[in-house]
Amino acid sequence: MNKDKKKVFVSGCFDMLHSGHVAFLQDAARYGDLYIGLGSDKTIRELKGRDTVYSEEERAYMLSALKSVHRVSVNTGSGLMDFSDDMKNLSPDIFIVNEDGHSPEKEDLCRELGIEYMVLKRIPHANLPARSTTALRSSRPIPYRIDIAGTWIDQPYVSKFHPGAAITASIEPTIEFNERSGMATSTRKKAIELWNDHLPFEKPEKLAKTLFRYDNDPGTIEVSGSQDSIGIAMPGINRFYYDREKYWPSHFDTITDHDIIRWLEERLFMVTLWPRPDGFDVLSDTHINEENVRNLASAADMAWEGLINRDIDKFSEGFLNSFRSQTRMFPKMLTPEIDKIIRQYEGKARAWKLSGAGGGGYLILISEEKIPNSFRIKIRLRELGL
Repeated sequence: MNKDKKKVFVSGCFDMLHSGHVAFLQDAARYGDLYIGLGSDKTIRELKGRDTVYSEEERAYMLSALKSVHRVSVNTGSGLMDFSDDMKNLSPDIFIVNEDGHSPEKEDLCRELGIEYMVLKRIPHANLPARSTTALRSSRPIPYRIDIAGTWIDQPYVSKFHPGAAITASIEPTIEFNERSGMATSTRKKAIELWNDHLPFEKPEKLAKTLFRYDNDPGTIEVSGSQDSIGIAMPGINRFYYDREKYWPSHFDTITDHDIIRWLEERLFMVTLWPRPDGFDVLSDTHINEENVRNLASAADMAWEGLINRDIDKFSEGFLNSFRSQTRMFPKMLTPEIDKIIRQYEGKARAWKLSGAGGGGYLILISEEKIPNSFRIKIRLRELGL
């Protein structure tokens, strides 16, 4: 090692090593001697809900063979911050992540330790195609869903107070979202059990209903809401209306207009927080009543109207009001740590919410200006002929 060169640290899984990984590591190595903290097999199993393709020993061997890499070691911790102690011991000059690897927790740790924090864009080498591990796992992988407004109304113990609609979008798996993070990963795993790595060529609503039934075995006490199955199986952006105390919606409205979808994609940004902690129980403190549920339903209607008219003011107001209605009913969705992070974005974003049931996961932001160190989604379009 050249003593005059800076020490640069990166951390990640690096499973199924591909050209995108190599381009990122080469870019990071421009700033100094490159040290890699590798996510252990156990950590990946906990975060992603799957086994690795290559063991930590194999991944370390392959990464060590790259000319751009100075040293590889397996992180000793667990979770998204599994590298914390290793980074403290290494004491690097710079810690580098890519855009979808950024989190406020990582930035705060670097600030605390006096380490420069740097976020690099995903840029493929020369004319090579952009690559991600998720995309390589299948040519038509099972999508995720993102909840936009009105969700919780799919639970009969909510809709019994007032009927209303939920809005979700089916999104391409451009990254592998973490478990317990409000992206319907448990329902998605059920879809993979049913259909392997891609959705069948079938009517989307039929697929959604099949998945909902499979996701909820007979006798299930805590029924997984149907918005997860609908969000995964039905392409585009969907609004679906629940009558009182019903598990399945009575009717659907779907947006597949490319201009509206592109409009939302350009204004929706995501920031990684952390998986919901073990023992998190959002239902341990609830304030579900007619007024709060009616406000949730009204907010979803406003968000939908703003979306179809591409009215940023109306959409943002409905989006934020929906989140506020959710947190009034389920205060445990918000924690002091999350509230602190939201305050950091209040001057940059027009509206915000948490993915899924909150307690962690992802912060979803609406803005007409790019949010620094965030990543975007890609909404899945309707299959040809369906």
